[in-house]
Amino acid sequence: MKINRRKTKIIKIGNLLIGGNNPVAIQSMAKIPTSDVRGTLREIRELERSGCEIVRLAVKDNRDIAALKKIRKGVKLPLVADIHFDWRLALGAIENGVDKIRLNPGNIYKQNQIREIARSAKLNGIPIRVGVNSGSIRGHKSQVTSHKSGGIAGSMVKSALDYIRILERFGFYEIVVSLKGSNIFDTIEAYRKIAKLCDYPLHLGTTATGAPYSGVVKSSIALGALLLEGIGDTLRVSLTDNPAQEVRVARVILEALCLRSFSPQIISCPTCGRCEVDLVKIVRDLESKLSTMDFEPLTKPLTLAVMGCVVNGPQEAKVADIGVAFGKNQGLLFRNSRPLRKVSYAGCVSALLDEVSKLRGN
Repeated sequence: MKINRRKTKIIKIGNLLIGGNNPVAIQSMAKIPTSDVRGTLREIRELERSGCEIVRLAVKDNRDIAALKKIRKGVKLPLVADIHFDWRLALGAIENGVDKIRLNPGNIYKQNQIREIARSAKLNGIPIRVGVNSGSIRGHKSQVTSHKSGGIAGSMVKSALDYIRILERFGFYEIVVSLKGSNIFDTIEAYRKIAKLCDYPLHLGTTATGAPYSGVVKSSIALGALLLEGIGDTLRVSLTDNPAQEVRVARVILEALCLRSFSPQIISCPTCGRCEVDLVKIVRDLESKLSTMDFEPLTKPLTLAVMGCVVNGPQEAKVADIGVAFGKNQGLLFRNSRPLRKVSYAGCVSALLDEVSKLRGN
């Protein structure tokens, strides 16, 4: 199956292009006060090591504005200023070097204020994200509308389109759009609708997804459904968790859909009573060691198979680039469908990593 991506305008965020045929970019958000420069820099660098490509920062007062210039000097990733309520903070963020502004139509809506932000953003070559949230739709009477009514999705789309028209009226067209609901049905419906009504890039996400585990599931369903339809140019997996975990989950979603390839992927059996080795330990050890290796972006997926028994393990291992299928305390190592040699349980992770290095020409 080939995913046919929606055709969109191309937008530049710092040194990164989104939209068009550019890869779906991964975004996250720093979770400590922006005024804590040292802590924010530390968090952004951790995000960058995890594979984050765009970082959003909460800007709530003048202390945060003052911190932006120092943060900008300390990181290479594109920075997005998240602005609510006070339109003047957007002007300050632009002056202090951010690469993009996020505005919430629910709390910055006066046209004279929007005009001033658009003028400054255009002058400085900064795009604006029209970021609609289901919980802050201006004038919407019920924030708890059932997904069956379609009320919130329609309201989110109208809010975004009204805001886009205001920006366009002021001659501003460097726009990214997001419509995030806490209900996955509202989220999917809203993005589907707006995808047909404009050609601006869409930033995907759900909001207020709950505990980390349920948040991963909800985000994977909503974002995966949209990406399968070719909708989405950037994404953030919003979790009540460490922001680096948001990035890891986003990478898995994109790799599962064959939209990006970041590092070798592991496929492994769920184990059963036939398994005679500690396959869980092997997979965790392999995953841990792969995460510390420095991989250039892969031009095509590289798959490692780790199978626990001889019932279907050999066949599944053979279709991977590299694989091992275990019997009792030892396994048969494969590469590109060819059996290579037997490996011990204790030495199998090292053997797999050696084969990865050979395929990559190291």
